[in-house]
Amino acid sequence: MRSTELVDSFRHSAPYVNAHRGKTFVIMLGGEAIANNHFRAILNDVALLHSLGIKIVLVYGARPQIDQGLTQAGIKPTYHNAVRITDEDSLKIIKQVAGATQFDITARLSMSLGNTPMQGTQINVVSGNFVIAQPLGIDDGIDFCLSGRVRRIDTQGIQRQLDNNDIVLMGPIAASVTGESFNLTAEEVATQVAIKLKADKMIGFSHTKGLLDEQGHVLAELMPNQAEAHLAKLAHQNGSCASTTTFIKASIDACRRGVPRCHLVSYLDDGALLQELFSREGIGTQIVTESAEQLRRASIADIAGVLNLIRPLEEQGILVRRSREQLEMEIEQFMLIERDNLVIGCAALYPFEEDNAGEFACLVVHPDYRDADRGSVLLNNIIGQARVRGYAKLFALTTRSIHWFLEHGFEIVDVEQLPTKKKQLYNLQRNSKVLALSL
Repeated sequence: MRSTELVDSFRHSAPYVNAHRGKTFVIMLGGEAIANNHFRAILNDVALLHSLGIKIVLVYGARPQIDQGLTQAGIKPTYHNAVRITDEDSLKIIKQVAGATQFDITARLSMSLGNTPMQGTQINVVSGNFVIAQPLGIDDGIDFCLSGRVRRIDTQGIQRQLDNNDIVLMGPIAASVTGESFNLTAEEVATQVAIKLKADKMIGFSHTKGLLDEQGHVLAELMPNQAEAHLAKLAHQNGSCASTTTFIKASIDACRRGVPRCHLVSYLDDGALLQELFSREGIGTQIVTESAEQLRRASIADIAGVLNLIRPLEEQGILVRRSREQLEMEIEQFMLIERDNLVIGCAALYPFEEDNAGEFACLVVHPDYRDADRGSVLLNNIIGQARVRGYAKLFALTTRSIHWFLEHGFEIVDVEQLPTKKKQLYNLQRNSKVLALSL
């Protein structure tokens, strides 16, 4: 990587470092991810998140490892409605596998090797009886025996460990109030912990980059209802991975019960966790309670963000330079597209009441976000505002984007058709084209 690329990457990730510091993430590592060659790298990345001040609850599963252990012991793995039926003999094997997995994860997080994110670190990994379980009981006449579900979570105990800068490690085995052990699903443990802790994120891993559309492209962001509809399609196609489907169902539940964002990334892509959390576009799928992008009116607090967005175009002469003082007086005329607290698009509507017209001005979209036609989103919003105000026309001045305006219904008109005040300010040296849209 060239030095400029490193600098750009570091600068782009800095806002996310600040945004994530002090937040609580519940990270679920399924057995498939643990069995993969990138497992060590994933734990290194988890350690890196911890070093950045993120509070981490790590929940592990071991479904394929347990199936393998049961098969080696001559016990056939049995499921009903995708939930394991756990008898006493099975539970003995499950405890052994879960215990070995817990010690393996703890050992890897205890490393302090050079040339890794864990060099010189001292991470305390804490496990305990944070979950109280109860039996699943009988469903459709099927006795789940020692398969259980979450009854209660000691959120105060978990929070104390997180406040003490420890990583909390939780597995699929939990005890009941009667002292029995039960086998739980890692997805349910992760979901319930995320909900009860009011976690900021829940993160899971899949063999794919996330949820994919019919063309195989990653669906970057879905609301819970959209994710539910997509799962229904996958079920109909009968081609989805059970662990992925289970995590998405858990994410839908978590979002609906207060967890703002749930992420699904691939354990096959080295560094996918970091790319998802510290880059603008991410790399996986988010299930969100509200869109990461918001269209809203600007306020005085947005001055710096708008200036950062428009300055490069002002320096190229594409936009007329605005002073900070001028922008402060005009900021209420601006609409913004904001993503993860970053201003990635803006446009303004300047009123000319005496001529019953408005000016569509200062349209800028960040270079990294010009592929989704966000300019049209801003234009449509401004058109709506102009119509509400009863304007007969909307006009714009441009030196570079003439065809874009023509494609959106504007027509080239003479300078004389500008509102009187705007005509007086027209810069003959720039020789901007004047375009108008009848409302």
